[in-house]
Amino acid sequence: MIPPGYTACGPPVVAGEATVTLVRGAEGKFLWISRPLAGFEGKGFPTGGMLCPFSFANARALGALLAWLLPRRLPAGPSFGFGDRLGLATPGHARALNGSRVFPIFAQQSVRENARTGRTFADVLASAVFGALAAGHEEGFGADADHLKGVDDALHAADLGYTFFTCDPSDHVVPVENTDVQARLRGLPYWKTWRKEYLGRAFSVGGRKLRFTEDGLARAAVKYGEAVAFAAQMYRALRTRLPHGFDFELSVDETETPTTPIEHLFIALELRQHDVVLASLAPCFPGEMEKAVDYRGDLEAFRDALRAHVAIAQAMGPYRISLHSGSDKFRLYPILAEEAGDLWHVKTAGTSYLVALEIVARFAPALFRDIVRLALSRFATDRASYHVSADPRRMPDLERVPDRELPALPADCDARQVLHVTFGSVLRSELAADLRAALLEHEEEYHQALAAHLGRHLALLGVKDDG
Repeated sequence: MIPPGYTACGPPVVAGEATVTLVRGAEGKFLWISRPLAGFEGKGFPTGGMLCPFSFANARALGALLAWLLPRRLPAGPSFGFGDRLGLATPGHARALNGSRVFPIFAQQSVRENARTGRTFADVLASAVFGALAAGHEEGFGADADHLKGVDDALHAADLGYTFFTCDPSDHVVPVENTDVQARLRGLPYWKTWRKEYLGRAFSVGGRKLRFTEDGLARAAVKYGEAVAFAAQMYRALRTRLPHGFDFELSVDETETPTTPIEHLFIALELRQHDVVLASLAPCFPGEMEKAVDYRGDLEAFRDALRAHVAIAQAMGPYRISLHSGSDKFRLYPILAEEAGDLWHVKTAGTSYLVALEIVARFAPALFRDIVRLALSRFATDRASYHVSADPRRMPDLERVPDRELPALPADCDARQVLHVTFGSVLRSELAADLRAALLEHEEEYHQALAAHLGRHLALLGVKDDG
């Protein structure tokens, strides 16, 4: 029996010898268990039940009772990452999946994002577990420790139960455009081996032959040689910690120049030499993949590059081609679906936060104005690690925008990027508690908006009926 002062906000679920239910009280949302069970932490009641916070320990205990709440590995087919910077979006993400054929990653956050929000990998995974329970999503989901730059971080995520690991070797990528390539070659111990193995050979890829020139091989080796070694080091460490398997992505999208087919082939060949099995690879594409806005560039150039990368992924794997900064790239989704078939993965994160701000603008306009003011004051600093071209001077004058028009402000490209990159400053400010409270008060509207917005992504990717 649910204790006085609390109401059910989800259907009861039978879990072994107990029934679990999500409940809401004056202090927020909790997990109610009909009888005390080992592994759970919370407050006991004379009736015999327990009221449990949404903690990682309780999420892990739930997974022991309900296997569908344990993160799992990628099945065959396309996959989609739903980043959630607030920890409140998973029910809306699950709703977006209705009628789709794509495997979701509900827990997806990077070390950088966690540092900016004050969250941890454990927090992110717990939010995904309780969100999946709230949604009744029994079809499974993955957990991606995103943009990992350190082996210790990868192992920590593995110990928590993550199943997907995105290696970001960008600190080890050499920008060859501003480098003496020949000088750097002298410091590469395997250069002679690479010349012997790769020069003079033709590699069959997608019905055509790829050949390394000496200059092309030299540039690929200098640019990515150390990055591949770092990726192999992380993979070996994870294989020791997770001998039953995991999904491993290599992200080389955050580089100054697009990844060429020859560079991709070099990476794939060298990873094979190190016995690294890829689930996906994120290349750097031509054009502008800016945060929070649609693709800016030549669609045919993107298609040509994608077609080459998919052919290499099919020949050397198969593995997926991963589209990073994938939020709101509506022009690209039909091309990705057409050229990659089922060999694609898309990552989104900031778009769900922007949907949250639209809801706040709609129902708490004074709070939204405070958030915009803080974002404007922090933009010059917070934009440093993000690829954006926003100019706050082009934004509508906040003081002249009436309340009824505020929900449209996040659709303005400049405002959208300003709000996107300043999420950390907002979520670590005194405004964060009010933001969360507003979303909890209007969580149905938030989840509906998420389902519509992310559902549009999935429909254009060809994995959801848009009717």
